[in-house]
Amino acid sequence: MLNTKSFLAVDFGAGSLKLAEFEINEAGGLRLKNFSIKPLGLEGAQESSREATTLKALREVLAETGTKARDINVCAPGFQVFSKFVKLPPVDAGKVTQIIQYEAQQNVPFPLAEVVWDYQILGSSAGGELEVLLVAIKSDVVEGLFRMAEEAKLRLQLCDVSPAALCNAFRYNYGELEGCTMLLDIGAKTSNLLFFENGKVFSRSISLGANSITQDFANEAKLKFEIAEQKKIAEGFVSLGGAYEEPESEHQAAIAKIARQFMTKLHIQLNQTMQFYRGQQGGSAPLRLFLSGGASIMPYTAQFFAEKLNVPVEYFNPFRNVQIDPAVNLEELARVAHSLGEVVGLGLRNLANCPVEMNLMPSSTLRWRTFNEKKPYFIFTLLSLVAVAGAVGFLFQKLAESKENEIKGLEPKVQELKTKADQFDRAYKKLQATQKEAGQITSWMEERYYWGDVLAELKHVLIRSEDDIKKKLSAIRPGVEAGVWIEQLTLGNTPGPATGPGAIPIPMPVASPGENEAAPGATPNPSSTLTLVCRAVNLSNIDPSANTDIAYTVLNELQANPLFDPKATQLRGDITPDDATGTFTFGITVGLQHPLNL
Repeated sequence: MLNTKSFLAVDFGAGSLKLAEFEINEAGGLRLKNFSIKPLGLEGAQESSREATTLKALREVLAETGTKARDINVCAPGFQVFSKFVKLPPVDAGKVTQIIQYEAQQNVPFPLAEVVWDYQILGSSAGGELEVLLVAIKSDVVEGLFRMAEEAKLRLQLCDVSPAALCNAFRYNYGELEGCTMLLDIGAKTSNLLFFENGKVFSRSISLGANSITQDFANEAKLKFEIAEQKKIAEGFVSLGGAYEEPESEHQAAIAKIARQFMTKLHIQLNQTMQFYRGQQGGSAPLRLFLSGGASIMPYTAQFFAEKLNVPVEYFNPFRNVQIDPAVNLEELARVAHSLGEVVGLGLRNLANCPVEMNLMPSSTLRWRTFNEKKPYFIFTLLSLVAVAGAVGFLFQKLAESKENEIKGLEPKVQELKTKADQFDRAYKKLQATQKEAGQITSWMEERYYWGDVLAELKHVLIRSEDDIKKKLSAIRPGVEAGVWIEQLTLGNTPGPATGPGAIPIPMPVASPGENEAAPGATPNPSSTLTLVCRAVNLSNIDPSANTDIAYTVLNELQANPLFDPKATQLRGDITPDDATGTFTFGITVGLQHPLNL
C-alpha cells in the first residue's frame, strides 16, 4: 500500500530558509503540497547568531504553513560544507573504503574526529580510475541542525549537502538532455557549479555569493545591510557594460556597477572550472547553462552569461516533473522556483534510489534519535517492573539492602562528576566572557572607518555652507568670495570659546526640562559630542547680518546631516570678529547620531 504521509524538506541556506512539504503521489512520484521562504538577513550568515536566527525562522514558517508533517530532510548550507572530487586508482572493492578514508584525511581541512564525512562513487574514467565525490561537515554544525529540529518538534531523517541535492533535482527533471550541461546555483555566501554529461556529474563550490553585492553597496551608500538588501532586490540589475545611459537613481546605478563586477568575478571562476573540467576530467564543452539560486534572477544575469559564454542560458525549473497540489499558489511558486532546487532534491530522497545519496548524520545524533524512538518502550517496561516490584517487594528486602550499599559506593564517583561539572561551568562562563569581548572587538573593527566618514561629512558641510553664502550675497556684490573652516575640533563638550571686543551674542535655544539630562546612574559617552571652533571670512561690510547668516548656515547643514543629532547640535558662545585678519570665529557643539561606545 502506498505511503501518502507528507514530509518536510528544508534548505538551511546562508541567506534564507526554504521549506517545502511533499508527499508521494499515486504514481509513486513527488507532489508539492506547500512551500515557504524566509530571509535570514546578515545574522543568518554569522556563526554567533546563525542558530538562533535560523530556529526562529523555522518556527515562523512552520506556523505560517500550518503543516502537520513531522519528518524532515535537511540540507546544510554550502559555506559550512567541504566538498571535493577525487580520482582513485583501480583497486579491489574491499579496499575502496580504506583508500577513500586516506584521501579524506589528506583533503578534509579538519581532523576527521571533528567532522562527519561521506562519499559516493559516481563512475569511472576511461582509464579505470574511480571518480568519487567526497563531502564533510563539522559535527557541531549537524548537531546544531538536530537541535533545531528537536526544538521545533521535528524528526530529522537525513542531512544532505547542496551539490548532491541539486544533482538529484536536475537529473530528475532534465535527465533527457544530451551533451554537456552546466548548472550554476548563485547563493548568498557561496555558489555551486555542476557539470552533467553522459550520466556523469562534476561539481565545484565557489566562494562567491550575492551577499557581497549587498555588503559593497551598503558600504558605498552608507546604508544598513538590511536596507541595502531591500534596495538590491527592488532596484538592482546587472549592468550591461559598454556605452549605455546610467539610471537616474544613484543607488540603482551603484548596484548595477557592483553587480557586474561580482558577475565578472564569478565568470572568471566559471572559466577556470570549465578549463579544469575539460582538461583534468576529460569533459567536453558545455552546450547550455541553467541558472538557479536566489541571486540568479537579478535582471540581465542570464544575458550577461549568455554573452560571456556564448551558450543558451535558461532558468532551472526543479518542478518540471513534480506534481503541484491545486492548493499551491502557482504564480507565487513561479517567482521563486529557481531557488528551490535543493528542497526538491531533498524530497526525492524519499522516493526510489537517487543518483547521489549521502547522509551526514553523526553517529551520536543517530544514537540519540534511536533512543528517543525507543523511549516510550523503556518507560512502559519501567512501569511494569515497578508494579511487579510493588507486589513482591517483601521478597527483595535483602536485594534492596545490597543496592543501597552499591549506591553508597557510587557516591564518591557522583561527587567526582559533580566536581567536573563545576569545572565545566567555570570554563563555560570564561568562554562566554571571551566571546563577549570578541564581539566588542568585532564591533570596533566594523566601525573602523567611522571617524573618517565624520570628518569627510564635516568637510562637505563647510563646502555647501560656503556655496550657500556666496549665492545669497552675490545679489549684493557679484563675485563675492566666502570662506569658512574649522580652527579647532575637540572630542567631548568643552567650555565655550573666549570672547573679545565686538563679540555678537548668538541666541541659544532654551532646553525643555530634562531634555539634556543623563539618565540617573548613566555614564556619559565622551565620544558622543564634538566641539568645533570655526573661523570664517568677515563679510559684515557687505551685509551686517552676513556673519550671523554664515554661522546659522553651517548649523543648519550640520543639523540636516544624518550623521549628526539635530537636537544636540547647537551654536555656542558668541561671534567674535578678528579685525587684524578680517575674519571672525564662532563655536558649535555637534552631537553624533550614532557615537562609538569606547
